[in-house]
Amino acid sequence: MNALVATEPKVDGEAQYLTFVLGGEMFAMDILGIKEIIEYGNLTTVPMMPAFVRGVINLRGAVVPVVDLAVRFGRPSTPVNKRSCIVILEVHGEEGVQDIGVLVDAVSAVLSIAAADIEPAPSFGGGIRADFIGGMAKVDGRFVIVLSVERVLSVEEMAQLSQAGDGRAPVREGEFVQ
Repeated sequence: MNALVATEPKVDGEAQYLTFVLGGEMFAMDILGIKEIIEYGNLTTVPMMPAFVRGVINLRGAVVPVVDLAVRFGRPSTPVNKRSCIVILEVHGEEGVQDIGVLVDAVSAVLSIAAADIEPAPSFGGGIRADFIGGMAKVDGRFVIVLSVERVLSVEEMAQLSQAGDGRAPVREGEFVQ
């Protein structure tokens, strides 16, 4: 489970995405920022963190925060099951590169998706902030939500929420998901 192996060659106009399940829905994120996938476990909770920060893990001597994506999306906390895992991502912010883990229900596959098969994010509802959605990909007859990882895991925004002592995700300036 520690390595991602792409099984299809990259073709012009295509990118590879890791697909995963969260709350019964299928999501995808570009594999370029993914470092590894690990089993869920050995999480240390940290007081005074926003609700979406599940805790931290020790990853080869480095402290890595773990974000519960469901809570980040304004949903109930993700129940841990035997397929739950943490996807370790390399996130670029104003203060440099930081590793962040995201808790997902289960990892599905690495898929090549053509840019032409990704529609723009809808401008209505959807249960998560529109700026978190990079697009909607059609895979095997169903839609997969392609996340904008740099927005979902914005180190600056999460730090602001942490300082405010509020784990709720802002919908628009001044508004919050309850």
